[in-house]
Amino acid sequence: MIPRDTVDKIIETARVEEVIGEFITLKKRGANLLGLCPFHGEKTPSFTVSPVKGIYKCFGCGKAGNSVNFIMEHLNLTYPEALKWLANKYSIEVIEKEITPEEKEQLNERESLLIVMQFAARYFVQNMLETDEGRSIGLGYFTERGLRPDIIQKFQIGYSLEERRAFSNAAIKAEYLPKYLVKTGMSILSNTHVEGNEILASEIFDRYAGRVMFPIQDEGGRVVAFGGRTLSSDKKVAKYINSPETDIYHKSKVLYGLSLGKKAIQKNNVCYLVEGYMDVIAMHQAGIENVVASSGTSLTIEQIKAVHRFTNNIVVLYDGDEAGQKASERAIPLLLEEGMNVKLLLFPDNHDPDSYSRLVTAEEFANYLTDNAQDFLIFKARKLSAETKNDPIKKATVIKDLVSSISLIPDAIIRSVYVKECANIMEIEEQILQVEVNKLRRKSGDKQKRTEDETQVTTELSEVLEKKEDKEEIQLIRFEEKELLRLMMNYGNIVILIEGEDDDKVQHSVEMTVDEFIIFELYRDEIEFEDPIHQMILDEFKHEIEQGRLPLLSYFIQHENPAISGFAINNAQINYNLSEKWSKFGVFITDEKNEVKKSSEHFLFSLKDKKLNSFILNLKEDLKVLSHEEIIKTQESIMKLEQNKKRINKLLGRIIIK
Repeated sequence: MIPRDTVDKIIETARVEEVIGEFITLKKRGANLLGLCPFHGEKTPSFTVSPVKGIYKCFGCGKAGNSVNFIMEHLNLTYPEALKWLANKYSIEVIEKEITPEEKEQLNERESLLIVMQFAARYFVQNMLETDEGRSIGLGYFTERGLRPDIIQKFQIGYSLEERRAFSNAAIKAEYLPKYLVKTGMSILSNTHVEGNEILASEIFDRYAGRVMFPIQDEGGRVVAFGGRTLSSDKKVAKYINSPETDIYHKSKVLYGLSLGKKAIQKNNVCYLVEGYMDVIAMHQAGIENVVASSGTSLTIEQIKAVHRFTNNIVVLYDGDEAGQKASERAIPLLLEEGMNVKLLLFPDNHDPDSYSRLVTAEEFANYLTDNAQDFLIFKARKLSAETKNDPIKKATVIKDLVSSISLIPDAIIRSVYVKECANIMEIEEQILQVEVNKLRRKSGDKQKRTEDETQVTTELSEVLEKKEDKEEIQLIRFEEKELLRLMMNYGNIVILIEGEDDDKVQHSVEMTVDEFIIFELYRDEIEFEDPIHQMILDEFKHEIEQGRLPLLSYFIQHENPAISGFAINNAQINYNLSEKWSKFGVFITDEKNEVKKSSEHFLFSLKDKKLNSFILNLKEDLKVLSHEEIIKTQESIMKLEQNKKRINKLLGRIIIK
């Protein structure tokens, strides 16, 4: 468990704009910052960060939180894991008790898998640097390719020994459970294992043997998978083996090099997209860090969105061979469709980024990247024009291919610019090209509309079926409860003067904080909130006050319970920013802080009035089934409740009119 003072230090240090700025490019917009939301696909920024309030909120999908919530949500971490991640970022020491083997087994499964992967990364590095086999084969291979020691260390490159149980035996000796070795994909079950039984150490062997190992990190820098390259010349042996899909590794979402390159991508406002691990590593050695690879898979929409959060500009550096061309043909349409500005860069003599970087100096390599990146659509138009110069039929065919690419661009202005440029290159009337682009856009739009219509029908049916449940949920949401909690969060420490009387009916004035007054009134009348989250927050207030503390908004915004912090962020903020110019027209807004006593009384009495209404209605329902004697008693109870209701209504009227 992390000590409370350490938690407070982490939260105080971790500025929300700095933390989120590691994962999203944020631009200044007034007092706030704006960027593309990482939680849902969007092309127009709606994700807002408030440095003053220490929170973020997306007005597209509704996600909101603080720096800890963001790390939890974005990196799929628990609350303690997110705190440790932030502590590591800001070099804050977290002292916890030593984990025993028994406690290690009790850790949640996801954390256990991540711990196994950390061990694996260290183990493979140690193999390469400290064993004869690792030094001669693994380290020798990278030294021969000219990799510097600092680059090898930067990417945690390692080596798996030829012995097929070396890793599994070492992990078990370090007290890691066989089931977690299998679930990470680092070990494989043998045929001797009986399904349903506990996995034994003797029943597993290593996935990787005799390979150099490239750790694959998620965006937060945690090792979640590996790519293993064989150094054997045997063509029957697969050149690369990559980790399978696991609970911590989803190939379609992870980009190799993003965790190390995201700051450079933001700074340079461009990302280089390459094919392989060595391409990324070679470019880092050449001083180019704003580079990613798709981890041995075809580029996906999720991976593109991950880059898009940092920049709109991408340069495709795929190899010039047939496989590289096919990869670019698959990737570029997706990039255009996601609104990326796409450039293409080809290396001479079928070189790839790795081989070409070793052929020239770092300065020459950087200059080549800058000087030879060409806008993809312009490059394509020129290439097609040159190939079809004396063949009208073929030219008509390739124009359709060009139109197909242009039509993918979501921004109408950018599309029109490309239509004009490409029409000039292809020597065709601009209007004809525009008509063809519009046709494809309409066809695509019709298809999307049909899908949306089908979704709408499904949604409407669901709404009809859930109508009864929705009504029941709405009844649980009490406006008064929400407003009372909002007042407590924002002004709970303000002292107000409360009029009361003692047992002898002598009037007294008592000083109380807003928190104490509201809690006293609620608990005196044994009122509990109907919404369970509201009641949870009220109990939190009560507990803190009993401990001699008056918790305010910042306490709840930074709360480890996401339900509590979510309520604070979404409902406890005050957004009354009426311009001063309205005073010229006689419109004056009273500062809510000065009216907090009146507001507290109003919402308390209003809540009590609704509670009484509910009690009275329930008792009147009971009259239908009660005996004569019970009816008389119940009617007396109803009369008393009605009298209390009149008294409360009188107080409500006085407060509202005054």
